[in-house]
Amino acid sequence: MVLSDLGRRINAAVSDLTRSATLDEKAFDGMIKEICNALVEADVNIKLVANLRNSIKRTVNFKELAPGVNKKRLIQKTVFDELVKLVDPHAEAFRPKKGKPNVIMFVGLQGSGKTTTCTKLARWYQARGFKACLVCADTFRAGAFDQLKQNAVKAKIPYYGSLTETDPVVVAREGVDRFKKERFEVIIVDTSGRHRQEQDLFDEMVQIQRAVKPDQTIMVLDATIGQQAEAQSRAFKEAADFGAIIITKTDGAAAGGGAISAVAATHTPIVFIGTGEHMLDLERFAPQPFVSKLLGMGDMAGLVEHVQSLKLDQKETMKHLAEGVFTIRDLRDQLQNIMKMGPLSKMAGMIPGLSNMMGGMDDEEGSMKLRRMIYICDSMTKKELDSDGKMFIEQPTRMTRIARGSGTSVREVEELLTQHKMMQGMAKKMKGGMANMQKAQGALGGKNNKQQMEAMQKRLQSMGGGGMPGGADMASLMKMFGGGAGGAGGMPGMGGGMPDMGQLMKMMGGMGGGAPAAGRGRR
Repeated sequence: MVLSDLGRRINAAVSDLTRSATLDEKAFDGMIKEICNALVEADVNIKLVANLRNSIKRTVNFKELAPGVNKKRLIQKTVFDELVKLVDPHAEAFRPKKGKPNVIMFVGLQGSGKTTTCTKLARWYQARGFKACLVCADTFRAGAFDQLKQNAVKAKIPYYGSLTETDPVVVAREGVDRFKKERFEVIIVDTSGRHRQEQDLFDEMVQIQRAVKPDQTIMVLDATIGQQAEAQSRAFKEAADFGAIIITKTDGAAAGGGAISAVAATHTPIVFIGTGEHMLDLERFAPQPFVSKLLGMGDMAGLVEHVQSLKLDQKETMKHLAEGVFTIRDLRDQLQNIMKMGPLSKMAGMIPGLSNMMGGMDDEEGSMKLRRMIYICDSMTKKELDSDGKMFIEQPTRMTRIARGSGTSVREVEELLTQHKMMQGMAKKMKGGMANMQKAQGALGGKNNKQQMEAMQKRLQSMGGGGMPGGADMASLMKMFGGGAGGAGGMPGMGGGMPDMGQLMKMMGGMGGGAPAAGRGRR
């Protein structure tokens, strides 16, 4: 994953410093040097790295620190804040308005993934109630219209293009005019890929822009192009004055820091990140969740939005949790829901500490571990599934029978029962909290999504790992998946705590309604 190695190196540098017995200025300088080296090797512009270095040293000045200051916490917070500043352009991106046409024009280099991203974005808006469509103004690349047509048909999105008209300005104008008459709310115009040295194509891009008068121009930037990103984005900015960036191909293995440099160079917000080839592999971008995810602290807002889009059935489990009950059947249902949530690598980035727990485990290996746990549950009788697990302690031969029936070992059955016991104990502790959260959820009905998210974050933090000693968390579950050792990494105290399974289930079932706002404040 692009930037994942960068995140691991920065996280390791900070963790090594904060865990060391002596935290002095020399060790602090060593940490800054390691962070800066990691950023430069990830293709982040050297000037930006130098600015970040100076900002961290100014904030954490050992000579001026008060005696009672928690140096470890200050260093953690400073590194986090400075990385957020690095990707935060301090500029608001355009937000389409319902009930009126919003024209969005795409520009970018050849091969950056514009056509695929156009369809992803149209589908993203369509899923959120907008009447979206696509216009193919790429008459230069052979097969461009066919590609857009195939994508649009697959995603069930209306499209416009021409196999005979060679003037992209005409195609763009006709397509936009047609969809405006049909009262479409989001009209996305795909244009030809071009390079800053191709003046004719740059002139053509400006002509299309004048013809369709877009409400927003988005530059699609390939995360793998490295140091070229800054120069290319500057050239496009001067010609088309784009107002937002979408970074694609972040599922690759390249450094990816050049994209960060492009944001800083053009003071333009990143609005989305492409995380794969599937139509659903598009994530809304916000600086704080991005850095949080980068450093292994998760992106809880993104997780909630992803889970809500799956419309998982959680009524029975939620009812049980409110009563302080958690059966083995409930555990099986949660395991099955995790399987539905997509690749474990994607989940790992959203849940604090989970990416560190996965280590080198691939999605196939993680999925197999999950399936084996489900096989164990499926080999149980109805009475066993709906039990509290005590019968297995009283009658150990049941475990032997289940292991044989599921093709697993007795040890694996014991591990699953241990995990269930931990979650069951946590469900009892959650009983009162669940009722209060449900009341709060009802009271939030008239508020907007951002307020709901902020209220939910406070609730989750109040129910965090620190408030429930001994509660099972996702790290514990991952130990069962792959035997990962050690506690979750990351920066303690900055992400609201590792979310436990009960919190995750609450989010999976409870916060109905529209998608939450992407941004979230740190507390």
